[in-house]
Amino acid sequence: MAIKIVTESTCDLPREYIDAHECLDVIPMVFQFGEQEQLDVAGEVDDHANYERLRAGAVATTSQLNVDLLYNRFKKHLQNGDDVLYLAFSSGLSGTCSNGVLAASDLKREFPERQIEVVDTLLASLSEGMLVTRTVERLERTGEDVATLARWAEAERPHMNAWFTVDDLKYLKRGGRISATTAALGTMLSIKPVLHVDDAGHLVPVGKERGRKRSLKALVDHMAELCDDPRNSPIYIGHGDCIEDAQLVADMVEQRFGVRPDMINYIGLVIGAHSGPGTLALFFVGKNRG
Repeated sequence: MAIKIVTESTCDLPREYIDAHECLDVIPMVFQFGEQEQLDVAGEVDDHANYERLRAGAVATTSQLNVDLLYNRFKKHLQNGDDVLYLAFSSGLSGTCSNGVLAASDLKREFPERQIEVVDTLLASLSEGMLVTRTVERLERTGEDVATLARWAEAERPHMNAWFTVDDLKYLKRGGRISATTAALGTMLSIKPVLHVDDAGHLVPVGKERGRKRSLKALVDHMAELCDDPRNSPIYIGHGDCIEDAQLVADMVEQRFGVRPDMINYIGLVIGAHSGPGTLALFFVGKNRG
């Protein structure tokens, strides 16, 4: 008997990490340009090309994982004699977690001898990924059962921080996070919002800065405020096809705290479709989410 930690591609973990951990199963989510559907498979999807399509004016849409897909994915592991811990994309941003709960409920009746638990991470992108990596590493270190791991992940969840800024306000306007007037004024004045994932798992604006560099610095300022021990915290950076800005934030982190981020990776289009090219995010473990 083994344990499978299941999550979705919204965790934005790189292919190398996924392949290195046999206990991890990452389900690809789906996005579409018009009628063209793509599976968000790490290492296979061309993130740069997809962000270029957004820049050229294409509109991408996304959809949640349905109950049947999750049911079949979980069932495969249970039939193999494995227990399942599902670390789900924030219920504040998607209905996928609720569908996972429904699938797990049916499977608990079919496989009473197996354990299956669902944890709503209330996280997105590499903050979800950070909770996943920490849970994977705990499983590999301790061999704890699914129920124990689930309770541990729930206790860790409030400490996972996700701080974002975006470069083009039209994506937040399209998603209803800011008004058309705010978007127009912000664009004219080069005002960049700072957002974070709150305790309810929603992506909410919490501030604004004049100019891109100040908005990037604001992310590091929030880390300084909330992270008590940067040298012993995992630090990840996610970007929407703006690697130079990601490296700039990595340099700011190193100058401020004396450590380099552990991971820099693309923010996949399932999230990037709603935040746009130029999205930059800093992820770390903090005393709370701020």
